Amino acid sequence: MHLFSLIGGVGHHQGAWRRPNSRAEGATSLDYYSDIAATAERGMFDALLMADGLSLNSTHLASGCFPHIEPLTMLSALAARTSRIGLVGSVSTTFSEPYNVARQFATLDHISAGRAAWNIVTSGHGEVNFGGGPLPQHSDRYARADEYVEVVTALWDSWDPDAIVLDRANGVYADAAKVRQINHVGKHFTVEGPLNVPYSPQGRPVLVQAGSSGTGRSFAARHAEVVFTAQQTLDGCQDFYADMKAKVRAAGRDPERVKVLPGVHPLVGSTEAEALRMEDELRHLIRMDIGMAWLSKQLGGVDLTGLDPSKPVPEELLPPVEAVQARRSRYEVFRQLAVEEKYSINRLIEAETVSQGHLMMVGAPEQIADRFEKWVSEGGADGFMMLPSYLPDGLELIVDGVVPELQKRGLFRTEYTGTTLRDHLGLEPLSGPEGA
Repeated sequence: MHLFSLIGGVGHHQGAWRRPNSRAEGATSLDYYSDIAATAERGMFDALLMADGLSLNSTHLASGCFPHIEPLTMLSALAARTSRIGLVGSVSTTFSEPYNVARQFATLDHISAGRAAWNIVTSGHGEVNFGGGPLPQHSDRYARADEYVEVVTALWDSWDPDAIVLDRANGVYADAAKVRQINHVGKHFTVEGPLNVPYSPQGRPVLVQAGSSGTGRSFAARHAEVVFTAQQTLDGCQDFYADMKAKVRAAGRDPERVKVLPGVHPLVGSTEAEALRMEDELRHLIRMDIGMAWLSKQLGGVDLTGLDPSKPVPEELLPPVEAVQARRSRYEVFRQLAVEEKYSINRLIEAETVSQGHLMMVGAPEQIADRFEKWVSEGGADGFMMLPSYLPDGLELIVDGVVPELQKRGLFRTEYTGTTLRDHLGLEPLSGPEGA
């Protein structure tokens, strides 16, 4: 079983920062993030993931729920304060250029001695800060991302592992025959190469992706080695898992080399009663007016004003899936909750502000471990992405409660047996297509 954790701010719950003992005052400090990383590494987690955002609005300011820190800068600092845990940074293919990103992640892989990963995102917002034009259509963003990843991986492959010869006697630092131009000319990019960062410890940093729309799944099947998804049920996870593995196989890749990790929002107490009490305390910290604004955006911009919040959103107000251009796969989750599960607006607000559509698991460590075990053993997951309600103590409850229970059952490592993120994931170093 593989365990990742999303980190950022003071937790995944909208009201987490309002807790009296939260560390909101220090949520941008290296010491704060170092404490979180140390906890996850003590728990033998595979990796930490930092999300990113490229715009800011008033609801973000009021709630405190926005990426306070640029990921790659912080992850580079954390590389010096950790030794084994993987470091996953999110970078948008819509609002960046592949040569720079290839350099940044190759550098992080060197700094961390082989623990870097790129979470590939296409962005559902941010256009207002990058030229002011309209956000490209969903399909166009993924078409650009396809070419973008091809360029980045070609740049990583432009150095052979043994290109640096360090021949001091003859004054030859690197063998030029083992460093190649890529000469890429495509619709979106023209890149000569080679990369000016040598071959990195993993060959290629690990590629991670979280889109669960049809287009996102096909993209992941071609490129990703770790796939995150938001699913509410075991049935949903099993369907996603089977579909994802089949798409990977159809793309000519080995399904065993692609790990599927559903996002889970675990709220852990020493007993179920304590966990439920904690859930209730956090519920009272939600600002429903902000939640309403978030939900409106999540539902494709539907105006919820004047609707009875104790009742479901009328289906006729919800746009068809294909009309939604931003965060389409997450819209599908919320549309299903609204239409099929008949969630009230208030319940949808809670789903948005607490877990952003990911599965909530509330209970004692044994109960959480039971569900993890069931989902993995019954073909729903290769592991899980943790989204702790609050940080760092919410992660501590997982590490000190759930992890030992998984270890006792032989489901999770008791020590790191390798040094790189690829080692943790059981993936070989890559150089060329799938290690060619």
